[in-house]
Amino acid sequence: MKSRTLTTPAPASANRIPFRSHPEAAGGRLCSRTNQRIRLLLADDHPIVRRGIIAALERRPNLEVVGEAADGQEALRKARELQPDVLLADIDMPGLTGLAVTEVLHKELPNVKVLVLSMQTHTEFVLRCLQAGARGYILKQAAPDEFVRAIETVNAGESFFSPDVARLALNQMVRGNGQGPDLADLTAREREVLTHIAEGLYNKEIASRLNIGTRTVETHRERLMRKLDIHSIAGLTRFAIAKGLISLPEMALAEA
Repeated sequence: MKSRTLTTPAPASANRIPFRSHPEAAGGRLCSRTNQRIRLLLADDHPIVRRGIIAALERRPNLEVVGEAADGQEALRKARELQPDVLLADIDMPGLTGLAVTEVLHKELPNVKVLVLSMQTHTEFVLRCLQAGARGYILKQAAPDEFVRAIETVNAGESFFSPDVARLALNQMVRGNGQGPDLADLTAREREVLTHIAEGLYNKEIASRLNIGTRTVETHRERLMRKLDIHSIAGLTRFAIAKGLISLPEMALAEA
């Protein structure tokens, strides 16, 4: 693929393109959708970003942009209506954020794989996306080939993180790995609950997995936060990754 940046819009009308399978959506270059194509819903509140992404993906025969959304509410509505294979969603949108949309879809439509789009490289954002149920995290400034690879990877059921994001996250966790509380401070049950929290499960899901009450899970979480002096889900997730209870996906390590 030629080195075309995603911030340069391809010539198009001012209206959003609702379906790439339409001749006008793909410039007449694509045939009708086949079962092999990955159906993609694109959600970003900046038209120029959507234009650039579509321009980068439209010549890929295995990808089909089935819809666009300009805010979180529209993204959620179209995800329910179209049920795409992959939702590429900006983390910061009006109405509902990309994280809020991810959390709802993770519960309602787990087959829709969410790939978060952002300009942020902070570890906190990455871990929060993991906790919300996202399958990947890609930077807006990524090259077109990286976008394609990310979409194909999450559609295959694996996880994808932009190399710069994975590198920064891993470096931060390595720097803090030898400091603060240790797993030895936790009971076996607390470690189980912590692992499931870091995997993004809700209290009811954890209770079902461990065959305990939801209130018991809440009590364990409160004790974890008090023992570890960590007071957010993202912080607990970071601690779990740093201590090896869960790991950043192998894809992130390979790309880093």
